[in-house]
Parts: sequence; C-alpha cells; structure tokens
Amino acid sequence: MEENLDLKEKEKAEEAMIQEAFQDLLNCYLATKHRKRVEIITKAFNFANQAHKGIKRRSGEPYILHPIAVAKIVCTEIGLGSTSICSALLHDVVEDTDYTVEDIENIFGPKIAQIVDGLTKISGGIFGDKASAQAENFKKLLLTMSDDIRVILIKIADRLHNMRTLGSMLPSKQYKIAGETMYIYAPLANRLGLYKIKTELENLSFKYEHPEEYEVIEKKLEATAAERDKVFKDFTAPIRAQLDKMGMKYHILARVKSIYSIWNKMQTKHVPFEEIYDILAVRIIFTPKNLEEELNDCFDIYVAISKIYKPHPDRLRDWVSHPKANGYQALHVTLMGNNGQWIEVQIRSERMNDVAEQGFAAHWKYKEGGGSEDEGELEKWLRTIKEILDDPQPDAIDFLDTIKLNLFASEIFVFTPKGDLKTMPQNCTALDFAFSLHTDIGSHCIGAQVNHKLVPLSHKLQSGDQVEILTSKSQRVQPEWMNYATTARARAKIASILRKEAKANQKEGEKILAEFLNAEGIRMDEVSLNKLTRLHNFHTHDELLVAIGSKKLVLGDADRNAFKEKQEKSWKKLLSFSFGNGKEEKDTNEGKGSQEKVQQEKIDTKKILKLTEEAISKEYIMADCCHPIPGDDVLGYINENNQVIIHKRQCPVAARLKSSYGNRIIATQWDTHKELSFLVTIYIKGIDNVGLLNEVTQVISRQLNVNIRKLTMETNDGIFEGKIQLYVHDVDDVRTICNNLKQVQNIKQVSRIED
Repeated sequence: MEENLDLKEKEKAEEAMIQEAFQDLLNCYLATKHRKRVEIITKAFNFANQAHKGIKRRSGEPYILHPIAVAKIVCTEIGLGSTSICSALLHDVVEDTDYTVEDIENIFGPKIAQIVDGLTKISGGIFGDKASAQAENFKKLLLTMSDDIRVILIKIADRLHNMRTLGSMLPSKQYKIAGETMYIYAPLANRLGLYKIKTELENLSFKYEHPEEYEVIEKKLEATAAERDKVFKDFTAPIRAQLDKMGMKYHILARVKSIYSIWNKMQTKHVPFEEIYDILAVRIIFTPKNLEEELNDCFDIYVAISKIYKPHPDRLRDWVSHPKANGYQALHVTLMGNNGQWIEVQIRSERMNDVAEQGFAAHWKYKEGGGSEDEGELEKWLRTIKEILDDPQPDAIDFLDTIKLNLFASEIFVFTPKGDLKTMPQNCTALDFAFSLHTDIGSHCIGAQVNHKLVPLSHKLQSGDQVEILTSKSQRVQPEWMNYATTARARAKIASILRKEAKANQKEGEKILAEFLNAEGIRMDEVSLNKLTRLHNFHTHDELLVAIGSKKLVLGDADRNAFKEKQEKSWKKLLSFSFGNGKEEKDTNEGKGSQEKVQQEKIDTKKILKLTEEAISKEYIMADCCHPIPGDDVLGYINENNQVIIHKRQCPVAARLKSSYGNRIIATQWDTHKELSFLVTIYIKGIDNVGLLNEVTQVISRQLNVNIRKLTMETNDGIFEGKIQLYVHDVDDVRTICNNLKQVQNIKQVSRIED
C-alpha cells in the first residue's frame, strides 16, 4: 500500500515538473514577436504528453521533457514560431508511438504533418549501420531540407539538446554522436548562420572527446579572466567616450574565443595557450538612427575608432557590403591596443547581431507580419545540393565529403571579365569557377586568365580576382581534374561525365574484344576475360574493357600467345577439384568461421576496451594515420576483418569513421606500464646559434635517456626548424621532453606533430 502511495507521489511530482517545463516554454513564446497561437501549441503538447506517457529517457526523466526542451530551443535560440514549436513537440511521436503522419495531419493540418514526416525520415541520427544507408539518410535530410528549411532547423535543435544531455550515454555512443555532430551538424548550423549553436555543438563535442584538454583550457581561461576584464575596460573606455560624443545608441561586449576554437588553433599553429593572442575580441552592437543609415553607421564607427587605435592594414573584413552566404553581416577590424596586442573589433547593428546569432530565422523578425525566411544565398546553396542529389555518387563517404566541402567553405568574391561579382568557396580553383558558370564551360575548359595572367586549371583563386575562362571544343574532361576540383558542383559534374564516358568506352571495348576473340576462335566468357584482366594488371573486367574502348590498350600478339599456352594448369586444377578431399577443406573452413565468431563475440562495443601492453602487441593495430601513443585520447574501430584499430579521437580518419560507422566504435582506456616504446615526432623552431644541435641531443639522450631515430634540421636567415623522431613510452614522456627542450635558450617553439 505504501509503495503505491510512493508511486503516486512520484507520478504527481513528475506531472508537476512536466507542466512547469511546458509553462516555461509558453512564457518564452509569449515574449516573442510572433502571433500568439497558444491554443495549437497547448494542443500539440497535450497530444505529445499523452503519446509518450510512462516513457523514460536514459537519464530516468520523463521522455516528454526532451520534445519540450527542443521546442524551447526552436523558440528562443532559433527564433521560430508556432508551426515549428508544434512540430518540435511532436517530432518523436510518429517514430516512437503508434500514431501515424496521417493522424498528425488530421489533427494539426498538412504543414505540421509535413515537417514531422521530414523529421521522422531522418531520425536516429543521420546515419544507420551501413555506409550506403547513411548516404541515403543524408540525401533524405537534404531533400526534406529543400522542401522546408524548418525540418533541418528543428533537427539541429534536437541534436543540441541531445548533446547537452550526452552525459547519460555510454562512452562508445558518446564518441559516435560527438563525431557525427562535429562532422555534419556543427558545419550545417554554421552554414545556416546559427553561430551560437555551432559554437556550442563544437564545444560539447570537444568536451566529450577530449575531457582532460577541455578542463585544462577551461581552467586557464578562468585564471586569465581578471586580466582580460582589465584589458577590455581599458581598451573600450576611449571608444565609449567617442561613441557617446557621436550620439550613438550602442552596447559593447567582450567575446571570448570558445574552448574548441582555442584548442584548434593550438593544434594547427603548434603554439601553447599562452601564445594565442585573439582570445579576447570586442563587439560593438549599435541601434541605427534608421535602417537606411545602417551601413554608413558601421563605417562611421570604424573611422572614429581608427583615430583612437591604429588599425592593422591587412585585417579589415567587410562583411557589411558583401554578406557571407549564411547571411552574416559585420565589419571586422583589428586594432593595436595600448598593451601592444592586436584586438579584433566587430561592428554590427542590432539586426546584424540577431542574424549572426540566430541565422536566417532572424530575418523574419525584420519583415512586416513575420513573412517567410529570406531566400537568395540559401536558395542557391539548396539548389547546389539538389543538383548533386539528381546525380548521386555511388560511394557514400565521397558523397558526405563532397557535401561537407560545401558546408565548411568560407566565401571569397571573384569578378567575371564583365565585372559581375560571384561568391565562391575559399580554396576554390579556376576549374571550380568554370563549372560554376556552366557545365559546358567547365567540361571544355583548358585554362584561365586570372587578373590578365595565364594560369592552369588547378590555380587557387583569391578574393578580388578577375577570372576569364578559356575553352576549346576539342577539350575533354580528364580524370585528374578530380584532384583539383573542390566544390561539390564541379566534383559531381566531373564524376558524372567520367562515368558516362567510361560506360561508352566499356561498350566500345566489348565490341573490339568480341571481334578480336572471334577472329582467334576463342569464346568471350568469364575465363577469357579473367585471363586478359590478369595479364594487363587490371582489377576488374570493366577496367579492362574501358582501357580497350578508349584505345589505351591495343590487343596484339601478347594476348594471342596468352591463349595459346598449354592448358596443363587447368588439368591439374580439375584433377585436384575432382579427387581432392573436399570434405576436409570444408571442415577447416567451418572451424575458421566458428573461430571468427568466437572472436567477434569477445568484443563488446558497450564495454570500455582496456589497452594493455600484451593486447597492443598481439591483438590491436595502431593507426598509421595518427600514430596514437599511451595517454592520447583514443577510440577503437572494428574493421571488416574484426580487427580493432586504435585511432586518436581528433584524427580526421576517425572523424569519418565516427560519423559513418558509429556502431563499430568502441570506447578505450590505456592500461600500460611503460614497457612498450612508440615512435613520435617533435617539431622545434627557434633562433640559430652555434652548439644548438649539441644542446638538443644532450637534453634528449643524456638527461632523458631517450633513443633518437632521426633528426633533421634546416636553417634559413638565422631561424632554424627541426624534426626529431624518437621512441617514448607515453604522452608523459613527450610532455617532459617538450618542457625540457623549451628550457634550452633560443628554442622558441616545441610541439609534437604527425609526421
């Protein structure tokens, strides 16, 4: 009886918690400028609450709290209205309960039903268990996205809440979800202008993948906070005085670089935390006198603050006149503060700031009566994706990488010969530009004139370049073009043309080969095709036929002789097949299979794998791409042969595996005792002086008793750079070596690198 009472009390408390969460959502919605459609939101909540009744999340809380939290993100952090809030509340109903999309349509109408349907199609993460399924799901994601952008915005909100509550998941699941977030969702959020969400997704992914490094940077940020506050106050005081004098309505904020961005810079620039100077940036957000004056006000503020502090000549970024493709507008200027440090100042209006934080959805706030989302650049991007989907690539990972190239791209501005401005992704080539104009121009392109100078197709374009594409009717698409096409459109078109040509060549090759074999009185069957494929070192029959059809391979005497050889080998084979003890072979194979099965059962992806010295020597493979050593943040990947490969968590190959084969990822833990040695490469840089090499080898060999395998040094204009390959036991050894080398006078930079 008492137990029943406890249960009822618990249910009562849970119901109160649910109602409180929903009331909080309603309050947030009522505080927005959207039309106040409280009734339909309440109806959606009651429906979802009933549908998910009694279901718990892994953390033990009622399931309905997740859709409420997603709806709140959609409302407050992305700025969407009642249709999206209802869709967020209902987003798991079709997948997790007996209700159908038709039920949703009957109760809530076609628009909400369409969004919920889109969300159901791409549920369970973008990726399933197999690579092809992942690509299919990703295509579904992009197709639903081009039907209604709100599908992807709600999906990003769903992922953000999952990342915020990732602590209750198994470690292997955490790596899969964090990897997928870094690979797809953070760049997607960035491309849609959701800067704040993109930063949080990156930070949370980093926190779960590299907890110790996250904590170290967090503590260092806390320790330097007071010093940063003082710099901010001193730096902004004269700016405030000047803006007050101009009669501007404004507020100034300090923007601190995110933990993930700091770590990323430390990795790419090989510098310690103390040498990252752009941790602090200043943001001036003003209210323009009227919207027409918004752009002029930005430049007036720039001119005013440039009189106070000297601006960096090469670091003015004008995103005001040319907004980024995700709608971002601001003026970035880097000024020299009185403390001798460069400080970036971002100048934005209130409207620009909303767009920067909330992306395209923020445009709706500034339209009469709400309106629909801004099109233009976003439409262009969705069109590019649709083009790729019309001609999908067979390889799923390639497909993801191609899309990803477009997601990450920053923009440059390129002019046509007539002076038209084109937005292109950073690092794009002349070939990409040709394909962006027209497929015909791209496929017949032979070179380009950039700023009136002749350049090859692989030439990388810079912002402000004027580009004229040169074509020739006789030019054909070359396979090597895939090496220097970077945009999704160009790569997709080149692959498509090459596939069509390969098909035509294959047909021609079949015809030529049939005629050749016919003349020799040989049947065109599997055996003869295999013989010729082996003879010319091709992997498949198709490759052989394409080579014959494209005249790269001309059949002749060598091929005739191959068929005239005596058939002894075949007879021997035949005899062994007929009279050999097949049963015995079958038995051994069966034994092998069961042995593999046993091994497969041993690996439990839910448990943390211990990396002991014995296991590393016998069972596991250290990945060549990132050379992990004990102490590194690592994970395991079970490959097709059931072998466990150990990767560093931040390794680019691991990033692809996490987001593509998440179910094969295992959480791992080092359990070594300095018995095995691993090869690492240390990079050093500094001012050259006599006897430096001797000092370096003294520190490593004598003081630390470490074996050097290889040492290369190069001096240029008094600056030396070197790489040292040596054997260590773990990350602690590397840390000691780096710290000791930093003590050597004139060595300015020491870091471990991937060689």
